[in-house]
Amino acid sequence: MQVFRGFHHAALAPACALTIGNFDGVHRGHQAMLALLRSEAQHRGLPSTVMTFEPHPKDYFSALAGKPELAPHRIATLRDKLAELERCGVDQVVVLPFDQRLASLSPQAFIDDVIVGGLHARYVLVGDDFRFGARRAGDYDMLDAAGLAQGFDVARMRSYEVHGSRVSSSGVRDALLAGDMPRVAEMLGRPYTISGHVIHGAKLGRSLDCRTLNVRFGHDKPATSGIFVVRTHGLAEQPLEGVASLGVRPTVEDAGRVLLEVHCFEWPAALGKEGGYGKIVRVELLHKLRDEARYDGLEALQAAIHKDIADAKGFFQAQGRQTTRDRI
Repeated sequence: MQVFRGFHHAALAPACALTIGNFDGVHRGHQAMLALLRSEAQHRGLPSTVMTFEPHPKDYFSALAGKPELAPHRIATLRDKLAELERCGVDQVVVLPFDQRLASLSPQAFIDDVIVGGLHARYVLVGDDFRFGARRAGDYDMLDAAGLAQGFDVARMRSYEVHGSRVSSSGVRDALLAGDMPRVAEMLGRPYTISGHVIHGAKLGRSLDCRTLNVRFGHDKPATSGIFVVRTHGLAEQPLEGVASLGVRPTVEDAGRVLLEVHCFEWPAALGKEGGYGKIVRVELLHKLRDEARYDGLEALQAAIHKDIADAKGFFQAQGRQTTRDRI
């Protein structure tokens, strides 16, 4: 999969089959749309292309209004979004910076400058709630009429439902906020995952008898936070079971920076004590144990951490017993 920042690149295909959206989380509704896009692209002999935005348009408008609280909580970082789009078989992704110039384009200018002039789309697939252009004035009917006039096909995909409920990014956010990780996995079609490079931290975990891997979350408003049972991929041949904290670490001095701190129950001897740094890991958040909490000192924090470790191990043991029963 090729990734482009903007559409002024010689390597960008001269024509494409296109879909447009934020694709936060790349949930099962997104996946169904991408499968249809790929099918239509193959039928037409065109590369399947996703156009997405960074920052999220609502991030831009909330900052412009001086109301950061209106910005949506982010399900996935750009890294994870791109990884899921690639897993879905997309050929090209165009990441447009959402700025004043883009926000001020009229719907017709968006069609002319971006869809036709920039990406040379011959087929455009959108969701049933798709809006575009300044003040979200453009809709499906306008896009369809423009397609007829300007020579590209337009299609619309209806909402995707699981067990009678519409799957949406806002629904995934609600489930993450509630800590309902099985529901999140149901809507995503996979466990909720955060990936990134392992970075150096304050090394506080060593003094607490709980070494951790630190992975930075690329946005200051993650869609969930707390203490989770996790599996970590990328350090050994098999995923490593563990427990993790996602949030701002309210008990320690550098609170405010969103960090995923992962403690693996068993550390691969081949890595050595410092072997995790710089590696890209993928951490599955399987079950929420509790919310973040502030403790009166490191001793209380250490006691809470060791209880979390015991609870996480109990979760895996219960899963193992359930799996054994299922096999009998």
